[in-house]
Amino acid sequence: MTRVAVMGSGNWGTAFAAILADAGSDVLMWARRAEVADAVNAGRNEAYLPELALPPAVRATTDPVEALEGSDVVVLVVPSQTLRANLAEWGAAIPSGAPVVSLMKGVELGTTMRMSEVVTEAAGVEPDRVVVVSGPNLAPEIALRQPAGGVIACRDMATAERVAQACAAPYFRPYTDTDVVGAEVCGATKNVVALASGMAEGMGFGDNTKATIITRGLAETTRLGLALGAHPQTFMGLAGVGDLIATCMSPLSRNHSFGVRLGRGLTVEQATAEMRQTTEGVKSCESILTLAGQHGVDMPICEQVVAVIRDGHSARDIGPRLMSRDLKAEKR
Repeated sequence: MTRVAVMGSGNWGTAFAAILADAGSDVLMWARRAEVADAVNAGRNEAYLPELALPPAVRATTDPVEALEGSDVVVLVVPSQTLRANLAEWGAAIPSGAPVVSLMKGVELGTTMRMSEVVTEAAGVEPDRVVVVSGPNLAPEIALRQPAGGVIACRDMATAERVAQACAAPYFRPYTDTDVVGAEVCGATKNVVALASGMAEGMGFGDNTKATIITRGLAETTRLGLALGAHPQTFMGLAGVGDLIATCMSPLSRNHSFGVRLGRGLTVEQATAEMRQTTEGVKSCESILTLAGQHGVDMPICEQVVAVIRDGHSARDIGPRLMSRDLKAEKR
């Protein structure tokens, strides 16, 4: 039986732990708070995903070294902007040879590093051991065990297949790939596009507007990914357009829901207080825009989201500017 350490106990970490257990793996989660670990050991993560009855093979501990010890696979699912600090605390305890799986979807502020790059630099994990999971995986739907799929990307295909086998549950279909860059760019950027789509909905705009934002957002994402060396086909698959649609359209998406609140007139601070959970697009939009600038990539949707999140503009101010932009130099 594959022993998996899941380092993080939020919505997606809890849902993925259930996937792993339902696929036949033995899972030990690390939770920072004792009450969360106790709840998981009692069968439900009441703080984050109370509707999910966890399989008996999922247990939890507050000791990160205990969680990591003897693991065949390590899954990292902490907020992206805290990854480096977490790895500084317990990264040295990651077993040598174990694949290290990133469920995080962001770009690090300050360094503009993708999460796989942070894992390699901060924990000394070889790039061929770093695996990225991306796709349309809304945790509440996973909790209901509704059918879903995801991309398991690693530079080393054998490692990707090893992780895919560990998470191939009856309701979760993993597809393996080697395009780590593309999977990560898609996963990070779709959160920013979802903020814009949510703002449009919050302002009362309909599906035509949201479809325009999603389509143009896919073009922005593709431009950035190709500039970084990603494979073009990645953007047409589950990690690209699949995840983009789910995140931009579903009320279960935190980034979409945050954007809706902004579109209705709330400030970033007010929306953050209402959501009470990490919204990755809010944290990463500025670093994604910086990364795009470093590579000469035009990302007007991301630019306008940053104007709201960082610069304090209202969503109603940026809406007309975004939709009236000169598109002569842009492809659809």
